[in-house]
Amino acid sequence: MELTNYIKDIYRDIPSLSKDSLPWEIIDDIDELINSLIPGLNKREYLIQENTAIHETAIVEGGATIKRNTIIGPRCIVKSGAYLRNGVYLVSDVTIGANTEIKQSIIFKNSCAAHLNYVGNSLIGEDVNLEAGSVLANHFNEREDKHIVIKEKGEWIDTGVTKFGSLIGDGSKIGANSVLNPGTILPAKTIVPRLTHINQAGT
Repeated sequence: MELTNYIKDIYRDIPSLSKDSLPWEIIDDIDELINSLIPGLNKREYLIQENTAIHETAIVEGGATIKRNTIIGPRCIVKSGAYLRNGVYLVSDVTIGANTEIKQSIIFKNSCAAHLNYVGNSLIGEDVNLEAGSVLANHFNEREDKHIVIKEKGEWIDTGVTKFGSLIGDGSKIGANSVLNPGTILPAKTIVPRLTHINQAGT
């Protein structure tokens, strides 16, 4: 899987990523990634406390909850009621709306999760917009076998993990109240209509 086909600048924005890494591997190891990135941040530009780094140009409104192992990059906005946990990296110019939960995910520049969203264990490219109420599910609660199998270019790939959300390519738009099942892979500039259920994962 060539990640630059989905997120063009992924290795420019995070040069330490191995070009052999698969998206679910990156997400599974996100704590290690963030631990490696924080020491290299400019301490004159970032407020760094308890393994959380917030850029001086970022805005974090009162009432937002930011857990350990989080990086909030330049000009990001995190609004009241947002909840960031289990390893989150907002690269730059990202907006996280009111009452949105981001769990164990990387969101690249100029992307927006408007409000009332859930994003779990996902990689979200540049210029992606998640309208209100959209959900990136990360776990097959209803299945006996919870391992996630994804389909890419007509081939099934066993991720070997039980928690992985979505890989969303640059410029994609996800409509309000849509649900993306675990293991969803969306090419760049995908449009998901409102009230849509995307189910790509193998059984």
